[in-house]
Amino acid sequence: QVAIGETTYGGRSELFDSTGMLDYGSLMYLALKRAKTAREAIMIMTDLVAEYGYCSVGESLSISDPNEVWIMEMIGKGPGGKGAVWVARQIPDGYVSAHANQARITTFPFSKKNDWFNYKQTTFHSKDVISFARKEGYFKGNDEDFSFSDTYAPVDFGGARFCEIRVWSMFKDVNSDMSQYWEYVKGNVTHNEKTGYANNRMPLWIKPDRKITSHEVMNFMRDHLEGTELDMTKDWGAGPFCVPYRWRPLTWKIDSIAYFNERATSTQQTGFSFVAQGRSWMPPQIGGIFWFGVDDAASSVYTPMYSGISSVPQAFAKGNGSMMEFSLDAAFWVFNMVSNFAYTKYSYIHPEIKKIQQDLEEQYIEQTAEIDQQSKELYSNNKKEEAIKLITDYTLKAGEQSFREWKKLYAYLFTKYMDGNVKEPNPGQLNPKLEQPGYSDAWYKELVKKTGDQFEMKGEMSH
Repeated sequence: QVAIGETTYGGRSELFDSTGMLDYGSLMYLALKRAKTAREAIMIMTDLVAEYGYCSVGESLSISDPNEVWIMEMIGKGPGGKGAVWVARQIPDGYVSAHANQARITTFPFSKKNDWFNYKQTTFHSKDVISFARKEGYFKGNDEDFSFSDTYAPVDFGGARFCEIRVWSMFKDVNSDMSQYWEYVKGNVTHNEKTGYANNRMPLWIKPDRKITSHEVMNFMRDHLEGTELDMTKDWGAGPFCVPYRWRPLTWKIDSIAYFNERATSTQQTGFSFVAQGRSWMPPQIGGIFWFGVDDAASSVYTPMYSGISSVPQAFAKGNGSMMEFSLDAAFWVFNMVSNFAYTKYSYIHPEIKKIQQDLEEQYIEQTAEIDQQSKELYSNNKKEEAIKLITDYTLKAGEQSFREWKKLYAYLFTKYMDGNVKEPNPGQLNPKLEQPGYSDAWYKELVKKTGDQFEMKGEMSH
């Protein structure tokens, strides 16, 4: 039940080492193959980069097992500087953390030794994490004032507005005291005159006001800054149908002035996302559930994949389609068909997607509770093969159901909303009920404001 996720934060560009052997993806795969706990995963990854070198830019990794969750941040030492500097911190029980392409570990307790299996030690780090920074001239203060992220990846406007704001979007949904960081995540970063470090940053972890369900975590992935002054469904870029997406590039210039799009949690370029759920009270083969979704999280369905399954649903299987090979049998392409069609008339189409999405996920959560119980009984009665077959059969069925429902959903949505119309069945009649709603009054008013009398009907209208 070990799980690893990552976000790239980049950091100081001069610390990238192209001569290293291992990139962050290889480290993750190797750790997942070899580690039985999060601590072992951290030990394996850091030992490997020390021996073979690290050839990626700065990375934040969330590493979990059924008992502990850690965040580790790592960056190289520059060309020929074998290895990496890094810090890993255990998230305290009862707290939540997040990272989104900006390094977040600040100060930490320095230890002389990484005592990996001493469960009282909740921070690990490379032995030279501070001394290397001194050698490079990045840091001159006292050890206890050293901040990893402020030294190796200082937060700037983009780091706050494009990255930290996505962490804040989740934090504010579980803790009522997050408004104090609003100016910071908007990009108004202030700095300490003595250290140069940002001094209005969010904490690495926060205590939520309540316990959080796995379904809530799935829905945190679907945020577009709704309910804030930066709500992406409400600015001019959302168009007449309140689309919370902006096509790339992220930044652009007009008359030599730089501008940008908001960068929310849910985005159209997502390839896949997941929620890894670990349960310490279950056997490892059936205790882990990998809730997996393809494409944009806001219009996807998190489908349960048990950690001990012996095969995966064909619609999600490796080799079924690719980025340039369309396949109507691949979940990736079918989910993209639905989301991309939704972008054309979002305020009408997305609510229909959301209802089916939420219903399916709630159904899966209920079903996995039953499968948990059945498989656990089989496992405890020494019927392990039957337990594995049960969770595999269920995972295949759930994957097929998500794929089938989304294929059906696309057919329904396309039929109802094609050509900008809205059609409903008209029982007993050959033709459907037809609406042509056009655009909202607010959008029409803005159009007239921008175009003056260009579209004004002049004279008497004739038919």
